[in-house]
Amino acid sequence: MMEKMIFGRFIPGDSVVHRMDPRAKILFVFLFIAIVFVANNAWGYAILLGFTLLVVFLSKIRLYFLINGLKPVFILLIFTFFLHLFFTREGDLLFSFGFIEIYEEGLRQGIFISIRFLVLVFMTSVLTLTTSPISITDGIEVLLGPFKKIKLPVHELALMMSISLRFIPTLMDETGKILKAQMARGSDIGSGPMKERVKAVVPLLIPLFVSAFKRAEDLATAMEVRGYRGGEGRTRYRQLNWQLADTLSLVLLAGLTAVLWYFRA
Repeated sequence: MMEKMIFGRFIPGDSVVHRMDPRAKILFVFLFIAIVFVANNAWGYAILLGFTLLVVFLSKIRLYFLINGLKPVFILLIFTFFLHLFFTREGDLLFSFGFIEIYEEGLRQGIFISIRFLVLVFMTSVLTLTTSPISITDGIEVLLGPFKKIKLPVHELALMMSISLRFIPTLMDETGKILKAQMARGSDIGSGPMKERVKAVVPLLIPLFVSAFKRAEDLATAMEVRGYRGGEGRTRYRQLNWQLADTLSLVLLAGLTAVLWYFRA
């Protein structure tokens, strides 16, 4: 499962979404996160879900690949759904069996919150899958450019965020290797009482932290050897180019906001 995690990975391609300016994609995702909260009924969430699937289709990323790579996230999504289903006690009573009671508002909130969580995960995953880490760094740095006037280390912040994203799949792969090595030595994390499972995780976490610190040290050494001294006076080999498709994407997002507001109850 960890080897199939796609969050933070970049898949080269030639789709419309791949060719978009990273600044437009970052703005698109952040605005979309805010727009999601405009929806508050079945029509609104159905439109949001359809819009998200349209973006996935335009990115030419297979839906099966996306779902398969986000299986750990779906576990959290299912947990969130049942949390609202069983603990929200508002509206009409729909089902009762012993101490289990399901209310109309609990079912409604469980579905809506799950859809909201799903579209946000899909959209952020599309951003990382279609944008290289260096492009994300450049995009964030340009967008945060005005904050340089108040002495904010924009380049360093952008680089730190980009490296963090890049290290997610690397650490997942490393976790998978360590887990297989521990299982080969007789360690069993997936069975037994919860107390024993927690104890079995410790031999997994220690080598993972050691490996992470070693990778960070190697990366810092490599950057110093190559003369990295921060963002002061740095130039870019790849120049960002805002195109008509980038403007249209934000216009499309404005249209989505208008439609959601129209159907808002």
